[in-house]
Amino acid sequence: MNIYKALTIAGSDSGGGAGIQADLKTFQELGAYGMSVITAVTAQNTLGVQGLYAMEAAAVRRQLDSIGEDLTPAALKTGMLFSSEIIEIVAAKIKQYHWQNLIIDPVMVAKGGSSLLQQEAIQALIKHLLPLALVTTPNIPEAELLARMAIRTLSEREEAAKILFQQGSRYVVIKGGHDSGSSQLVDLVYDGERFDYLESRRIDTRHTHGTGCTFSAAITAGIAQGKTVPDAIRMAKAFIQAAIEDQLGFGGGHGPTNHFAYQRRLQSLR
Repeated sequence: MNIYKALTIAGSDSGGGAGIQADLKTFQELGAYGMSVITAVTAQNTLGVQGLYAMEAAAVRRQLDSIGEDLTPAALKTGMLFSSEIIEIVAAKIKQYHWQNLIIDPVMVAKGGSSLLQQEAIQALIKHLLPLALVTTPNIPEAELLARMAIRTLSEREEAAKILFQQGSRYVVIKGGHDSGSSQLVDLVYDGERFDYLESRRIDTRHTHGTGCTFSAAITAGIAQGKTVPDAIRMAKAFIQAAIEDQLGFGGGHGPTNHFAYQRRLQSLR
């Protein structure tokens, strides 16, 4: 029996919808053994972030070493990294342990509007982490910050994807959830040579907390299992679409997605 190990380096979400919790749920649902390095602890629920507490740099370093000394991941992802110091530590440890297949979800702002990445950390992300990335999965506001440009049209999204590719990421997925001008949601994928456009039906719902974390975690699980990047992205797209469509529907604000939905759909077809 092959055991596919996947690592998430991210923040903890006490509400369970995003961050470490969403990543580990997604890994489990997709057959990957999940491991974690916690960079920060948040006090949050569907109404927003009530507290944010960064881990000490030594604690992040020690967690990474514990994984590196015993449990080599087949793929790994980053989420909320909080500070430039933590980003530099993560990049150094990825190089030290020769970890491959890095998926970057450049988490910067929570659904409720709270900043989850310090301003100086954005440049550190570009300088130290993007050159190590197999796939980077920003939403439109995140892509604007990384590419330093406004994105209002699909052609501007394509231009931003080229910039992120030039910054080092071998694949770029700029998600279309923030482009609300159409009933169709389009995620743009760029591999340095061609663009691919993954379309899905836009769901009118406030229950979308953790979509970015879950999507990138699904890609990570697929890569850990040996899927090609395009196949892993397509699987992740189907996973998150099911998670949004089959709503859990609880909480007074931005509720979580349904991590059970994808596998339950597959089981119903058997």
